[in-house]
Amino acid sequence: MRLVAIGVLLGTVLGIGGCETNPYTGRSQLLMTSVEQENQMGAQAYSQVKSDPKMRPSQDPREVEPVKRVAARIIEAAKRSKYGEMAQQFQWEVTVIKDDKTLNAFALPGGKIAVYTGIFSVAKTEAGLAAVMGHEVVHALARHGAERMSQGQLTNAALQVAGAAAGASGGGGLMSQAAMAALGVGAQVGVLLPFSRKHESEADYIGILLAADAGYDPRESVGLWERMAQVSGGGGPAEFMSTHPGHETRIEQLKQWMPEAMAIYQTRQPVPAMALPSVP
Repeated sequence: MRLVAIGVLLGTVLGIGGCETNPYTGRSQLLMTSVEQENQMGAQAYSQVKSDPKMRPSQDPREVEPVKRVAARIIEAAKRSKYGEMAQQFQWEVTVIKDDKTLNAFALPGGKIAVYTGIFSVAKTEAGLAAVMGHEVVHALARHGAERMSQGQLTNAALQVAGAAAGASGGGGLMSQAAMAALGVGAQVGVLLPFSRKHESEADYIGILLAADAGYDPRESVGLWERMAQVSGGGGPAEFMSTHPGHETRIEQLKQWMPEAMAIYQTRQPVPAMALPSVP
């Protein structure tokens, strides 16, 4: 009876939620929020980041101008891409966060981008940064955050039914886990994490296509992740426990996709791989 109840609920939720197909990979996506809702959440999160006193925006033109140059080219490539309609609707905004110790960047729904200056140390050049930013922009355009949240909501609903069928109260704080999953933080092994790895690989693949279309050499993405592997010292959790592919897996996948990216790059006017400013 418990399995029947769970099956009925999953069927109901899937019927309510919308399904879309990724235009690049053909993968079906369960999406239970609207683009408008996602964009509102993205704007709110971005506002919180910018108002956090720890997130100090850089005022140094040597740091800000390269990021804005790369962002502008990636955004224009996105507008020419299969995500063009959505990219045209986004209200793009770019912030450079002065944090030389954090190797990170993100793009939120609605086109809100942040780049930490710490990423300069592994990106090395604007072409390397284009691989990073292309990847992050794809997360927003492909609605990966909304998909993670939808998966979390579906998992939570199923577990609540299972708990009720077993006579337990069920649920508890699982909705907060769903929200965390939408941000790529925390989830159940074997349920949500594998989807997140798919998102990361999808963002790597489409990201280098965008970078190539923007005129940046996509081969820089391989060097980027080789340096990232060196910085991490081969550490980190086992791949099946991680929301990201292992460095070796990531590099091998990029090499497999490189012929397609290079075919695009060779039709574009190459952009010089200008060096990024050094960070302590």
